[in-house]
Amino acid sequence: MSTQKLAALSETNFQLPHQTGFHRGKVRDVYFFEKKIAAVATDRISAFDCILPAPIPSKGQVLNQMAAFFLEKCRDIVPVWLESLPDPNVSVGRRCEPIKLEMVIRGYLAGHAWRLYEGGSRKICGELMPNGMSESEPFPVPIITPATKADEGHDEDISINEILSRKLLDKNLLDQLLETTRMLYQFGTKMAAERGLILVDTKYEFGLDANGTLTLIDEVHTPDSSRYFIAEDYEKCLSAGRPQNHLSKEFVREWLMSQGFQGKDGQAMPAMNEEVVSRIRDKYIRLFEIMTGKSFIPDSSGNVLKRVESNLLKWCESVRP
Repeated sequence: MSTQKLAALSETNFQLPHQTGFHRGKVRDVYFFEKKIAAVATDRISAFDCILPAPIPSKGQVLNQMAAFFLEKCRDIVPVWLESLPDPNVSVGRRCEPIKLEMVIRGYLAGHAWRLYEGGSRKICGELMPNGMSESEPFPVPIITPATKADEGHDEDISINEILSRKLLDKNLLDQLLETTRMLYQFGTKMAAERGLILVDTKYEFGLDANGTLTLIDEVHTPDSSRYFIAEDYEKCLSAGRPQNHLSKEFVREWLMSQGFQGKDGQAMPAMNEEVVSRIRDKYIRLFEIMTGKSFIPDSSGNVLKRVESNLLKWCESVRP
């Protein structure tokens, strides 16, 4: 299907009953209430901390439903913020105080870590990367490479020692974050393996709820937050020194780099034609279907913005958040 015929949700600007605040992230529009939040997954797409010029139809629905699928699976490991999905593009749940760190965990030398390694670095966030590694090789053990969560601009790598020395978190909470990150990655790795995938790296975001309980927030194990290799192709590609066959947003970054863009000052964002948009959409849908075991059914209401607003208003009336 031509993506020109598909409706896309670029942004929202609702004024909802009981609303106390609003935040526009790179992908999500978040509406704050006294005790709840409503996160609208738009069809915007970002890479290198920049929003690309064209939305990807159905991407927000894919991300929202996949994130909900995995959050439900993670409840046995850590409490999660999510309570319900009043709309295909909307998740609502408990309002938490975000911890301004992304807990990135890497099982393989890929992406940002590989770009540092290829440039001669053997450390990332204070973690040593062994000499003699090739791109896509597994680390001896997964490494955690946190990043500061910037309100604007680029997130920045930070070491565990820096987190403590700058007093961003106390040691007890940091230890809890590290342990939970490892448990979630182990769980995600197992789920991926059952579906013929390798969970290469991913990130988790956490917050504290009204009772001070550590809570998993944002999305989890989606292509926006995770990188996956196709397991059956892994050894062949590795031994031949070829790029891995993967399902993740990395192919978007690779396309941008091939167009001379890495989000650096002075670089012009390339235009996105229909072919590029369609290819990105197909990759997102394929990963959704592999990971959830469900067929993706795009919403066909036509006016996505009107539908989202209507369903959010109904939720506000029923819940009074």
